[in-house]
Amino acid sequence: MNASVVADLHLHSHHSDGVLAPDDLIKLAAARGVTLAALTDHDTTAGLDTAAAAAQRCGIGFVRGVEMSTGWNGQSVHVIALGVPEARAARASLEAHLAAVRSRRAERLQEIGARLQRKTRLPGVELAAAVCGAHDVPTRMHLARALVEHGHARDVGDAFDRWLGHKAPGHVPETWHDLATTLVALRSCGATAVLAHPHRYRLSSGALRRLLGEFREHGGAAMEVSVGGMSQNDLDRLATLARNGGFLASTASDFHDPALPWNLPGRFAKLPAGLESVAAHF
Repeated sequence: MNASVVADLHLHSHHSDGVLAPDDLIKLAAARGVTLAALTDHDTTAGLDTAAAAAQRCGIGFVRGVEMSTGWNGQSVHVIALGVPEARAARASLEAHLAAVRSRRAERLQEIGARLQRKTRLPGVELAAAVCGAHDVPTRMHLARALVEHGHARDVGDAFDRWLGHKAPGHVPETWHDLATTLVALRSCGATAVLAHPHRYRLSSGALRRLLGEFREHGGAAMEVSVGGMSQNDLDRLATLARNGGFLASTASDFHDPALPWNLPGRFAKLPAGLESVAAHF
């Protein structure tokens, strides 16, 4: 891959839990020096056409993508699909899978709202219903923002700490499709599977290696190695895992909000030596 290429292959718009419209997101990415961008909203392809048109106007490359929610051994895991076909007929199986996940997202958010209402004095049912009505891909981030807007938390971090996080009263475990099922749906349209932000999972070193091994067995081809806001130790660790596992390497900001400076588009370290970038295949 040309050394001048800056590939940000993990970006979110307001079609999932980001805050910018797809065209504004692409404009920001281009202004920050990104030359190849992928829109990868959670469990939806809704913004891809708009983002592709914006990328063409801005003169940068574009990869159609989606971030898929899945599970592995009780751990919520995210997989990026890169190279999603433009023609809807070519991705029919993928779209059916995503629709089922979106339905489960809405059910889970309603369960969270009911649990908050039952265990606290918060109007959880009302807030969850409003979020589900306003968003095709309702997420805990949307509910966290609603809690802030209604004065029940100082900011989204506080909302997760007090109400929505793993040990908080509103916690409801994820029940996504398993990794193998998710990768079958992803590969049905010829997309490339990338394991998202492996350093963030609550896994031991041995468990992470097992996850990567199963990911490879089921057709996973790449993993994110350089991600916005990560430590040098994590970068070095993931680079070693990618080399040893024979994975292509991806670079990603995981951008959601311009108010969060640590993961702005294009803000991540260069890939360490000895790795092949997945961007070279697009």
